[in-house]
Amino acid sequence: MKGCRKLKFSFFTSLNSILGLSEIRQCIDYIHKPSSSPVSDPESPGDGGRVNNCSVEADKRVYCFSTWKNISGQVKVIQQGCWLNDLSCYNSECVEMDEAPEVFFCCCDISLCNTRFFHRPSIREPPTTPTSAPPKLRVEPVIFSMVSSLAVSGAVLLSFLVYRRHRRPYPPVLLPTQDPGPMPPSPVLGQRPVQLLEVKARGRFGCVWKAQLLSEHVAVKIFPIQERQSWQAEYEIYSLSGMKHENLLQFIGAEKRGCNTELELWLITAYHEKGSVCDYLKANVLSWSELCLIAQTMSQGLSYLHKDIPGHKPSIAHRDFKTKNILLKSDMTACIADFGLALRFEAGKTLAAAHRHVGTRRYMAPEVLEGAINFQRDVFLRIDMYAVGLVLWELASRCKAADGPVDEYMLPYEEEVGQHPSLEDMQEVVVFKRLRPTLRDCWQKHAGMALLCETIEELWDHEADARLSAGCVEERVAQMQRLTNITASKDLVTVVTMVTNVDYPPKESGL
Repeated sequence: MKGCRKLKFSFFTSLNSILGLSEIRQCIDYIHKPSSSPVSDPESPGDGGRVNNCSVEADKRVYCFSTWKNISGQVKVIQQGCWLNDLSCYNSECVEMDEAPEVFFCCCDISLCNTRFFHRPSIREPPTTPTSAPPKLRVEPVIFSMVSSLAVSGAVLLSFLVYRRHRRPYPPVLLPTQDPGPMPPSPVLGQRPVQLLEVKARGRFGCVWKAQLLSEHVAVKIFPIQERQSWQAEYEIYSLSGMKHENLLQFIGAEKRGCNTELELWLITAYHEKGSVCDYLKANVLSWSELCLIAQTMSQGLSYLHKDIPGHKPSIAHRDFKTKNILLKSDMTACIADFGLALRFEAGKTLAAAHRHVGTRRYMAPEVLEGAINFQRDVFLRIDMYAVGLVLWELASRCKAADGPVDEYMLPYEEEVGQHPSLEDMQEVVVFKRLRPTLRDCWQKHAGMALLCETIEELWDHEADARLSAGCVEERVAQMQRLTNITASKDLVTVVTMVTNVDYPPKESGL
């Protein structure tokens, strides 16, 4: 319930903001190192703790926090320091009130208040009933008192609404239409301490934040309560055994945050600074080696996702494969993300009827646009492969390997249908006219790009049965790399031969 106590402190926070007061707080600052021994005294910081002066901007507040674990009765401090702009920390003592979290967390708003920290699970007291009847009051004073109280309450409520209007980082969440049900267990987190830093992306089902989890950055995908089914579907895919792969986004945990009208559903994953392939291509061109690396690791991830490994993982179709849902790691390898529409195919289980028109319109295969699909595993896997062809075309369009200009980044079919096509627009172009994005003539002059164009054409074939599998694409990319290496070696030999075969004029004699 700590998340619901913001109302009664918002008036004072707004007053600080109006007066432009900056704030300085002293906190114990400590980060646990593996060599540190557990702290036996729960009211003192870890060894090596020091006093840190924390200061913030005028419109924010600063608090102190402590995080610790209880391991077989021994208290181990994980981290202590400064905590920003969280009104649930408006306490003079650092107290964890959850019953049994995996990671204990408390915060407070007095200098050095995190020197001592406590675990006091909240216990609701039974309501008390008065032993005697209250004295009778005159009507006039009661009415006057009610009017005065309403006026004060209205002023406080108005300041609260103004504060929330200016400080809220994402749109308000409507009243829940159904109970979100029990919270699934989080594989790593207890329910703190994650601090949201900035919004990195917004989508149909929610927004993605860059956040801080202790000493590392993570990504937090936040769903409003209305999108509970999308959150649940993606969580179930991440929770399947065998979903750990270097080319699939690493899952950290799932949580439920807030209460009542502000209830939110979180998915916490690894954070990758380079962002999506789509965003990267808008600002950068690719070398041939970078194109091959992205294409190979992307196809490796999808091949693993599609693969049925008995006793380990089922076959999974992504159903929304696109450059927005492929992230780039720091080493330029790719990992696949966003499994909210994914379908898994388990032996002995009947596949529930899925909506035919799902995914992003411009990446929909012809059979999806026509609505002429049957619910079989191979059908859905081939739908993914059509989208892979479009993604490879996007990579090729921003590659500088070919002898020709590199155009500005464009989405597939953007030239034909613009940036916001309707379903009818895509049906007209893809199904009836059977058009595909343009493969430039200069690409055919580069040995690797020529093979890439051939691969792309096989992937976006109108006939689903003719499309390559993800494993075949992986092999094609390796073949492309070998072909360009051989071509480069031959070109080098030719240049050396031409140089050594030149007839130089005889040197003049000095006699």
